[in-house]
Amino acid sequence: MNKVKTKTNIPVPKATVDIRDFAVLCLGGFLMSIAYGVTFLIPLLVEMSGGDEAQAGLIISAATLSTVLLVILSGHISDLIGPSRAVAIASIFLALSGMGFAFVPSVGAGIMLVGLTLGVGWGTFYSLGPILVASIIEPARRIRFFALLSGSMMAGIGVGPIIGRLITLWSLTIEIAFVVAAIASLMGGMIFLWLHYRLANVGKVTPHLSKISMVAAAQVFRSNAMYSIIMVTIGGAIFGGLSSFQTSYAQIYGFDYSLFFIGFMIAAILCRLLLAGYVLKRDPIKCLMVLTSITLVSIVMFITLTHSPVLYFFSACLLGVGYGLTYSVINGLAANEAPTDYMPQALLLFSLGYFIGVFGFPLVAGNLIVASGVDSMLLVVLVLALSSCAIVLFRLVSRFALPRINEPDGTDLDGI
Repeated sequence: MNKVKTKTNIPVPKATVDIRDFAVLCLGGFLMSIAYGVTFLIPLLVEMSGGDEAQAGLIISAATLSTVLLVILSGHISDLIGPSRAVAIASIFLALSGMGFAFVPSVGAGIMLVGLTLGVGWGTFYSLGPILVASIIEPARRIRFFALLSGSMMAGIGVGPIIGRLITLWSLTIEIAFVVAAIASLMGGMIFLWLHYRLANVGKVTPHLSKISMVAAAQVFRSNAMYSIIMVTIGGAIFGGLSSFQTSYAQIYGFDYSLFFIGFMIAAILCRLLLAGYVLKRDPIKCLMVLTSITLVSIVMFITLTHSPVLYFFSACLLGVGYGLTYSVINGLAANEAPTDYMPQALLLFSLGYFIGVFGFPLVAGNLIVASGVDSMLLVVLVLALSSCAIVLFRLVSRFALPRINEPDGTDLDGI
């Protein structure tokens, strides 16, 4: 599909962001992301209360409802009070969810309410972070800064389960990890509140029209940004399934689950921070073919190579490389292939797709594990990875079957 062209009326930022301001933004993102990272410990929390993976998946997926709603509303909230202040408010909901997981019994209606609270906080923050970056970074450098922000967030996500592992090694209760995450989230929120006044005072934040409407969604899905939104939904499901139930997988095969999160986090962060700029200067579709194939190989390794902790760690590293860089590429494509007037809406729909996958799939995965074992869940994840590869292959083949109009060739990514 060809990109829909419209005349832009979105104001241009008065100045590019100071690198120190962006570093502060990344620090805030790192701290708030810890609150989501500790949710990968929910299966352990539920198990200690006598529950199983199906119940854990239900709790995680409860966040889907509130997340979808907040992604839709976050553009309106951003237009009303500004993205930085909206993220600061979101930190309070993330903190409340952390305290809820720590002190509310992990079975019953109360814990479902905690899951809904998590979706409010994480949905708002995750959706508005890229929009905040896009509002203060010129297009030529935007994708690179997306990768840097997502790398910081991935660091926080990866640190969450590691905090939990350290706490259990110190013979403390797992609930303390959720309390630590709540405190970190509030610290991140204060940073974003400070950032709002800092950027507003120097005139670096301009109004952005971010509201989602049916017209905006239709325009986005008529463009090539549609492919990135579908792929991030699939990628979110893969990441959500593997991460949310990694404690169950590791327990079955006698691994230390922290090896997965350490390997995944190190690979994803290093790739996003050090390699994303190089990759994004190349043909993005060809790069995606390589990256989705790496993700596929890692999943095959999780299924077949279950006897060695070293291979377990290496599989996690491969997943971090494939998934980590795929996310950065498709995030940039979603912004650059959307109609110019609807770039913020494309980013919100991109976030919405991610959340449907990352929060929705654990409900399916948890029931699969209870009914048929963890291998059945992995086979479904493998099918999802094959589907992602098929989308990229279709885009490559379409170049030869259709006129090459508005197909990305990497040239507009120079200078990133």
